[in-house]
Amino acid sequence: MKTKDDKLIRFISISESHKAFGLPAPQHPLVSLIHFNENNPFNMEMAPIYDVVNFYKITFITKNSGRLKYGQDYYDFDEGSMLFLAPNQLVGSTDYNSKTYCYILLIHPDFLLGHPLAKKIKQYGYFSYSSSEALHLSSKEREVILSIYDIMQQELNNGIDEFSQEVIIAQIELMLSYVNRFYKRQFITRKAVNSDLLEKTEKIIDGYLNQQSLKLGLPTVKYIADQLNISPGYLSDMLRSLIGKSALQYIHEKLIDKAKERLTTTELSVSQIAYELGFEHSQSFSKLFKTKTNQSPMEFRKLFN
Repeated sequence: MKTKDDKLIRFISISESHKAFGLPAPQHPLVSLIHFNENNPFNMEMAPIYDVVNFYKITFITKNSGRLKYGQDYYDFDEGSMLFLAPNQLVGSTDYNSKTYCYILLIHPDFLLGHPLAKKIKQYGYFSYSSSEALHLSSKEREVILSIYDIMQQELNNGIDEFSQEVIIAQIELMLSYVNRFYKRQFITRKAVNSDLLEKTEKIIDGYLNQQSLKLGLPTVKYIADQLNISPGYLSDMLRSLIGKSALQYIHEKLIDKAKERLTTTELSVSQIAYELGFEHSQSFSKLFKTKTNQSPMEFRKLFN
């Protein structure tokens, strides 16, 4: 058996994951719903070690005692927390304990082939959130997720037939739609925290642009997210919930505001302003400026002369 000191590995199939957990083979090779509870406790001796998986992994923690290691850090997950992992993402090891009760839903991308969900699932940003940005469900929201899991479990237990895939995919899609709604609710209920993040985001962008960013290039979503210690996807979704703009749109808005200031208060050429703002080519700056204002930089400057 692998130990905690062994090299991390890639899990290619769901069957491999079951084997690592010391579980029987999955009822379906491309989808599995594992339930760890008091009757089926997590086996500490069979903890899987991996850093990358080739399938979607959705963890729904129904009860947790103490801290849970997810990736490289420990987090105090509440009961009702959900975490989402897309294929080929770096995850590191996951340490549960015998008093961690949870559902683990594994979905191989091949299971979704030929269905609209295969494309739609890639549009849900929460699959790129970090583990510290878990979804925390209310009691009513937990009941909704549990009811969907119950239907999926029954479908898997009743044996696979020609309708099984369609029914299970319908339940997965329903669950992901609810999760999308619940995350929107979480952004609203944590508005004070997120407003603080918005203020910090603005300060980071302003500070970046005030450094004469010609040597730094354009500010990126990843750069700002890294400064805030959150994931780029969470940053964009948080901004959309607060101001109706993605992180990239917000960066562009700040760039244009700074450009307008330069155009009206200095005699710098358009090329010099573009260079100061971090654009490698002035044509790219002019194109973005016109897209956002319906005017070229020179047309905008003439209005103030």
